[in-house]
Amino acid sequence: MTKADRVKQVRGDALKISQDVLLDMYRRMVTIRKFEETVYDVYSRGIMPGLAHLYTGMEAVAVGVCVNLKPTDNITSTHRGHGHLLAKGGEPNRMFAELLGKSAGYNRGKGGSMHIVDMSLGILGANGVVGGGMGIAAGAALSAKVRHEDRVSVAFFGDGALNEGLFYETANMASLWKLPVVYVMENNGYGEYTSTERSTAGTGPARAEAMDIPAVSVDGNDVLAVYEAARWAIERARAGDGPGFIECHTYRWRGHHMGDQGDTYGYRTQEEIEGWMKKDPIPRFGQWLLAEKQTDTATLSEIDEEVQDQINDSVEFAKQAPYPNPSEVYEHVYS
Repeated sequence: MTKADRVKQVRGDALKISQDVLLDMYRRMVTIRKFEETVYDVYSRGIMPGLAHLYTGMEAVAVGVCVNLKPTDNITSTHRGHGHLLAKGGEPNRMFAELLGKSAGYNRGKGGSMHIVDMSLGILGANGVVGGGMGIAAGAALSAKVRHEDRVSVAFFGDGALNEGLFYETANMASLWKLPVVYVMENNGYGEYTSTERSTAGTGPARAEAMDIPAVSVDGNDVLAVYEAARWAIERARAGDGPGFIECHTYRWRGHHMGDQGDTYGYRTQEEIEGWMKKDPIPRFGQWLLAEKQTDTATLSEIDEEVQDQINDSVEFAKQAPYPNPSEVYEHVYS
């Protein structure tokens, strides 16, 4: 199949998606946005220890992919992982508790922003090591194949991780052994403070195709485009046809981390940031839903309000939750 055929294949009829799923996608995107903006507020007020890497502006990628996954499917995440975890079913209250170092958090307050895990949801962990999740996802996919389990693994990673050797080592094995793994490259244009243009030769899809892994590149701010590409890659992986690669072009509104206020180090212009903010994936999807008569403005407003109430309650839950007992310092460290 040629690249043109693959692109055509993933451009299905979005209206075949049920209204319930479409509204669920909208709700998940809004949840991620409000969660991240609240994290920024909580950190700014000195309530949250440590840093976080916000996913604001990239919500369509996590949601478009994870809506296609079963609870038993696996994902591996990155240092910028809140969006992936929420899209896969993570609970905002437990996530806020983890960010605040409370025992009610996913890792009993010991992991923080970059190490949230929930095996019951197939979340094999966010990872502070650039590209670190690729090997874990490939290993989980190998496990599924050996055990004859209906389980797909998705590895989320940024454009900077494309230059890590781990991608080539694991993707090579995944291709040779036809492992059920999908590589999702979130190309937000920057690896920390360095633009992709300055650091990366060629393209992600071309590198994947060199290892006989079919690849597509989509608008990462269009949740329906991401959804359809993910459906294509996940279905073929589940059918035993091996790995797939999806490049999603998107953009993070905030800086690399909480200490980087967007253009702190002069690597981005305000004009560039504002230009991408005009491509906001949430109102873009909301407008599509309205135009296609899949919902009305009252329903979208109701979802926004419900999500905001949930996030507010989650913050209060986390603030009231106890810290772990110091005697637990050596517990839950190894399995």
